[in-house]
Amino acid sequence: MKLFTGSAHIKLAETISAYLDHPLAHVERTRFPDGETFVKITENIRGHDVFIIQPTCAPPNEHLMELLIMIDAAQRASATRITAVLPFYGYARQDRKDQPRVPITAKLVANLLTAAGADRILTMDLHSQQIQGFFDIPVDHLYASPVIVRYLRSLDLHEPVVVAPDTGGVKMAYAYHNMLANSDIAIVSKQRKNSTEVEVINVVGDVRDRDCIIVDDMTSTAGTLCGAAEQLKELGARSIIAAVSHCMLNETGAERLKHSHIDELITTDSVPVPDWEGVPVRVLSIADLMGDAILRIHHNESVTSLFRVD
Repeated sequence: MKLFTGSAHIKLAETISAYLDHPLAHVERTRFPDGETFVKITENIRGHDVFIIQPTCAPPNEHLMELLIMIDAAQRASATRITAVLPFYGYARQDRKDQPRVPITAKLVANLLTAAGADRILTMDLHSQQIQGFFDIPVDHLYASPVIVRYLRSLDLHEPVVVAPDTGGVKMAYAYHNMLANSDIAIVSKQRKNSTEVEVINVVGDVRDRDCIIVDDMTSTAGTLCGAAEQLKELGARSIIAAVSHCMLNETGAERLKHSHIDELITTDSVPVPDWEGVPVRVLSIADLMGDAILRIHHNESVTSLFRVD
């Protein structure tokens, strides 16, 4: 087995490497004067099982292109199998045609990864599970919920309610509900005004004097989370926690969270999370989860047990 990392999230790759007690293989990454990315694998990988760790987070175009080049380099160096490990799969929100004359970029990225030479994809919490069908190669789709639920169980929650911030998040909320004992489900009905603002219309479910947990797969501007939290507070919620798999907060999102009713934002290190001063963020590591999945894939074992929480 050979572990490689791109430049997107070296810290996570190093943590996975330490968990597996397996060193990261060396690769040189440089740029030509005009900005083109150049990659050179500096050790023999002929006949090896190669894993390339690279979330396609901001800036997504740079990190996606670097991943494609690394896959191509590994293929031309005669690696037996190449697994692209994407803790976060960028462009996942563009998974359908919701307007005339727009692309389905999630499918395009799947085609690019396959054409570059990837034999398998390992990822976590896709924006929609149907994206797995965009690939003609095997996809191992993990969930951050076991990691987040273990932390939630350590909290002294009073009659917890798992809240779906929109109708599309009901399935995720139901999964969290099944893992959290004595919990209920609530659903927020919203209307999106634009890419950064949403309008909350109604909340279905009883949240008065209860601890609410808003679950979502990703956030950047925090418009959905903060809008839902405001409505929950008006309905008498005791406390509000937000749990998202991928936290890609920008300055707008950080400012919103500082002045919101969200007491704590729980996320994972699937992407680098900067230290936003004044924002109550709890970052949980997925290195063990990813490391176990890599090991099981390498030994051709099932990864199903990684979906469960003891």
